[in-house]
Amino acid sequence: MRNWLCDKLTPVDADTSHAEMSRWVFLRLLGVVYLAAFVSLWSQIDGLIGSRGILPVSEFLDQWNANTDWLQAPSFCWLDPGDPMLHGLCAGGTMLSSLLILGILPGLMLGLLWMSYLSLTVAGQVFLGYQWDALLLETGLLAIFFAPWGFLPMPGRPDRSAAVIRWLLRWLLFRLMFAAGLVKLVSGDMSWRDLSALQVHYQTQPLPSWVSWYMHQLPGWFQSASVLFTFVVELGLPILLFGPPRWRHASCLGIAGFQLLILATGNFGFFNLLTIALCVAQLDDSVFPAALRRWLTPQQPPAGSGGDRPAWLVLIWCFAATIVLLSLEPFLSNLGLDRHWPGWLREARRTVAAFRSVNQYGMFAIMTTSRREIIVEGSADGKTWLAYEFPYKPGDVRRPPAIVPLHMPRLDWQMWFAALETYESTPWFQKFLAHLLQGTPEVLALLERNPFPDRPPLFIRALVYEYRFTSREERRQTGAWWQREYRGSYSPVLRQD
Repeated sequence: MRNWLCDKLTPVDADTSHAEMSRWVFLRLLGVVYLAAFVSLWSQIDGLIGSRGILPVSEFLDQWNANTDWLQAPSFCWLDPGDPMLHGLCAGGTMLSSLLILGILPGLMLGLLWMSYLSLTVAGQVFLGYQWDALLLETGLLAIFFAPWGFLPMPGRPDRSAAVIRWLLRWLLFRLMFAAGLVKLVSGDMSWRDLSALQVHYQTQPLPSWVSWYMHQLPGWFQSASVLFTFVVELGLPILLFGPPRWRHASCLGIAGFQLLILATGNFGFFNLLTIALCVAQLDDSVFPAALRRWLTPQQPPAGSGGDRPAWLVLIWCFAATIVLLSLEPFLSNLGLDRHWPGWLREARRTVAAFRSVNQYGMFAIMTTSRREIIVEGSADGKTWLAYEFPYKPGDVRRPPAIVPLHMPRLDWQMWFAALETYESTPWFQKFLAHLLQGTPEVLALLERNPFPDRPPLFIRALVYEYRFTSREERRQTGAWWQREYRGSYSPVLRQD
């Protein structure tokens, strides 16, 4: 009776004895992603949300405390909103990620990692509000139930509950990719519909790489063909994830290759590696080299020997049904089909939204057709102005765009969003300028070059320039990667009190 119930509760296309290697590799890739996320944030956290940062956590939690309870802002920072807690979470996340990569207590490590990163994401406010932060939390939550819970578990010990969670990871990968293509079609943006979007994308994306410059020089027919290729990958390949194994493997290979192209032509932090990890989770063991399989699984137990109890499988299925139900509303909202959902489901969505682990996806629905850059300048006398240089965002037109794999320079990224808005609608930017006037070391550490190393300037201002990539001929003559034109003031001139 027990084996019959376990068989009925296992997905029909899932042979858990043939997917252990993919789980083993997936969990280590996820450990690398977590490690990159924590280390990258750790290097910036004082200047972003520390006690002397742009948006201190203590001030943020005080506002929440006055209006709601901690369940709507779940974070360990409620225990201590100071710098020791922030550094402790980053240090702990770094250690836990390393242990996950080594395969030590993976289930426990994943649970602690999810709670730690959720705490930092809530505390990070606008600086940790990107889709890949949400994707990491959603993937991390599912991985808790996907991972084995032994001390040093090795492949070759299949369990049936993992097959259910593997399907949920497939559903997540499908939503991520299919929504990316869907929003481009339903947004009404003509640049996607007339296949011209990539003629501007490489130079208008948040942080281009030097490869982007070369891609931008390619002829128009190639850019149009690349848009068609994008739609094939984002709308066609995700459907194949639910087909036979060969179709699923081809889909994962295509999606992973697409992510490598994005990785080379833009800087999106750990997003690309995380998406590739989701692809790996969908591979069968036959994809991996036989020598590697023999080395890691010298004695493969017979199929169906997993030790799942029927009660545990029932709980896993209830969890899976809840995740699918909660994820349908944000997924279908891309088509405007979320207006008639029952009230109880909307309330459930609001309740779990604070945990950022069942999310809506869809990137670049509207293509930015021109690049506005904010250039921040200071002056000691109100006449001579010197520019602050950021590590990665465009500034000096002769500096080549950088490739920054896995690192997420959050201030540089946020400056791109600020340029799309107004000074009045970006309160964090106003605080950033105030810190430059004060010469706050933690904030200055986020910059590449401070033109006032001895004492802060008396005046500060922000100007807007329109940037575009140079042509081959322009770069040959000037050595510049960018050409820029002044467009006006972004902020008023601020003065020290």
